[in-house]
Amino acid sequence: MKTIRVAAAIIVRNNRIFATQRGYGEFRDFWEFPGGKIEAGEDPRDTIKREIREELAADVTPLKHFTTVEYDYPEFHLSMECYLTRLNSGTVTLLEHEAAKWLAREELMSVNWLPADLSIIADLEKTSFTLPED
Repeated sequence: MKTIRVAAAIIVRNNRIFATQRGYGEFRDFWEFPGGKIEAGEDPRDTIKREIREELAADVTPLKHFTTVEYDYPEFHLSMECYLTRLNSGTVTLLEHEAAKWLAREELMSVNWLPADLSIIADLEKTSFTLPED
């Protein structure tokens, strides 16, 4: 089975998590943590910076590795490096997503997450995700 390596940003601000809604593909309308494919030789933190600029026109700093998700979709295996990330700019512009929300801990299950992202939610519900900058 083909493996796809991606990096995802768990963007935290004011004790809330940023989620985006896919506007394309088989999983259209599902919610996810923004990010994308890791290019050959690229550090996952650099992937997050690049992808967030491309998808949200925003500047971020990945601060701490949170988890690595290994998930088997029917057509491929996903290996996803997830980092707690600070948003350096005050706003985001949706360039590829349908919608976005800042979710409090008790709201995390209020959206329909992609299957691979669900395991991250369980970990976030048990963890303090306040960053020092909050």
